[in-house]
Amino acid sequence: MTLWSDMGAIFSAFASLDSFEIRNALRADGAWLFGAVVTAVLGLLVLRIYRLVPWLDRHLERSIMVYSYLAIAFIIFWGVIDRFVFSSQQPWSTTIPPLLFMIMAWFGAAFNVRLRTHLSFAEFRTAMPRSGQMACLTLDAVLWFIFAVVMVVTTSRATALSASNFQIVLGTDNTMQWWFLITVPFSAILMTARVFENVFEDIANYRNGAPLIKQAVIGGDT
Repeated sequence: MTLWSDMGAIFSAFASLDSFEIRNALRADGAWLFGAVVTAVLGLLVLRIYRLVPWLDRHLERSIMVYSYLAIAFIIFWGVIDRFVFSSQQPWSTTIPPLLFMIMAWFGAAFNVRLRTHLSFAEFRTAMPRSGQMACLTLDAVLWFIFAVVMVVTTSRATALSASNFQIVLGTDNTMQWWFLITVPFSAILMTARVFENVFEDIANYRNGAPLIKQAVIGGDT
């Protein structure tokens, strides 16, 4: 009953939108069960949105990656000009780019889960029987889901802690760190949606006799 009471307290804390209550509620052991349920439900919801809006399915993560990269490049480029031409420097020019890189990296991780470019061992698995291939793909899905749950819980705790302490990005006056940190659990939800998308595709291919293992291409199409 403790886990269920913990989950109730967490739901109440999120409903209150109070970062202090959320931070305290997420310290309980029930946060892991809460994280697993929320990650699965929101992952399926995002997958449903992908099915309804194919453009998001193909371009959401990569668009965030590209614009984050462009923003990093522009800030660094202007920072060099600002320093060597105008003998000045924006105090946030060295603190915002790492946060943007964090966003780019985690959304890129979610996108490449769909592309199966994370240590797929395609050559090894291709030589296995279909049952073995399906077992490996299922293991991939389970491990990625567990990883996503760990991401959601731990980074939600970090986000709530940052928000409750009113942490500001160094070099700025009123830019909160949690505005950037909250993108990490969100990217984990997108990662979960990609995991479910792969699972449903693998099941369909297994039943239809279609190839299960395909050559992964970084930056390829979904």
